[in-house]
Amino acid sequence: MKHKSHREIMEEIFYAALEAVDPYESVRCHRDTILSICRENNSEKLFLVGFGKAACQMARAVEDFAEDLIEKGILITKYGHCLSPHKLQKIRVYEAGHPLPDGNGLAATKEIIDLAKGLDENSLLLCLISGGGSALFVYPYNDVSLDDKRKTTELLLKAGADIEELNAVRKHISAVKGGRLAELAYPSRIISLILSDVIGDKLDVIASGPTSPDETTFGDALKVAERYNLLNRLPRKVLEVLRNGASGSIQETPKEGNRIFDRIENIIIGSNRKALKAAKTQAEFLGFKTEILSSQISGEAREVGKSIAKKAMKAKNASRTNRDNAICFISGGETTVTVRGTGLGGRNMELALSFAMEIEDTGGITLLSAGTDGTDGPTDAAGAIVNSATMKTARANGLDPVEYLENNDSYNFFKQIDGLLITGPTGTNVMDIQILIVE
Repeated sequence: MKHKSHREIMEEIFYAALEAVDPYESVRCHRDTILSICRENNSEKLFLVGFGKAACQMARAVEDFAEDLIEKGILITKYGHCLSPHKLQKIRVYEAGHPLPDGNGLAATKEIIDLAKGLDENSLLLCLISGGGSALFVYPYNDVSLDDKRKTTELLLKAGADIEELNAVRKHISAVKGGRLAELAYPSRIISLILSDVIGDKLDVIASGPTSPDETTFGDALKVAERYNLLNRLPRKVLEVLRNGASGSIQETPKEGNRIFDRIENIIIGSNRKALKAAKTQAEFLGFKTEILSSQISGEAREVGKSIAKKAMKAKNASRTNRDNAICFISGGETTVTVRGTGLGGRNMELALSFAMEIEDTGGITLLSAGTDGTDGPTDAAGAIVNSATMKTARANGLDPVEYLENNDSYNFFKQIDGLLITGPTGTNVMDIQILIVE
């Protein structure tokens, strides 16, 4: 048998994690639940909407077991993420902009709004929600424009706001987020099947919680803008809406206890934790002593990279008396990047670069850090794979890692030394995964 490299082993573990959160299978597992609710609701017609990077695969599963019931369906997914070779028969698919919304997302969302408004108490609406939905499912509130939303999103992303902070703002300048889709579709029965891409699987944060009670307020959104010194940089209309809402002159997003949620069932069908458990099983099958560190990794990517490096070196030092055993540590979550430079990169590549710099003089350590959706930041890479030789290779090629890190240019750094992990769109999205092997 061919001896596998650590890179091949890590990719095998990574793909095992992806398989565990396959959107098609995750939805198909809930076939009986959906059909049972259709019978309970005496619904002969099923209306379907979906938004997120996994929308097409999720919808294909529904068509495969309930095509005859589907009256109408509308999906919004990121460009290039409708991977199914089988064309959806009863569902219209829009591809739109992510992470910054665009006109396609706006047009598709308008169709979903019109569909929702036409439902009654005998209607059954199936929502397929996955990561990326906040950018794709977009319809501004009041006089806020699409350009205003784009600029607001871009400012928050570059400032390093995490997903909860970002979505607290987006919910309060949206006509569909933060429970407002549920409000539009009331009094219909709603089932939401949700592939989680947020730490803690918080319903009001995933895709900005269109069918769940919102736990944040206009005041919270204002505090986020203040925290990142953006009050003087936000578009005028956005700031006006947030301030008017905080003062009580605009109605808050729907909260817990509102009757519009009485006939809604929100079901988490896949998560980072499920992916990590599958990765652990695969690593153990391959012979590694394996430990899941956390499914809630967060913070500035380069600082998290340093932290994981310290863990790796501590494990390396502790295992020197038992050289035959290799250890695999697995973690997941979602870090952030404060953009100060003009380079190209993503949070996983920045984490990996920082990690590689820390372990430069320590042999026998390898790390994979990648996004489960197959895209890290605005690039074609899922992330990067680094080891103890990464810095040596970089310096031999005349690359200064500090310069690339400070310019947020991790993509171009890894591209020149064959360190990128390129998978293409995976069809799923449950945040990021780190796989660490210590010999």
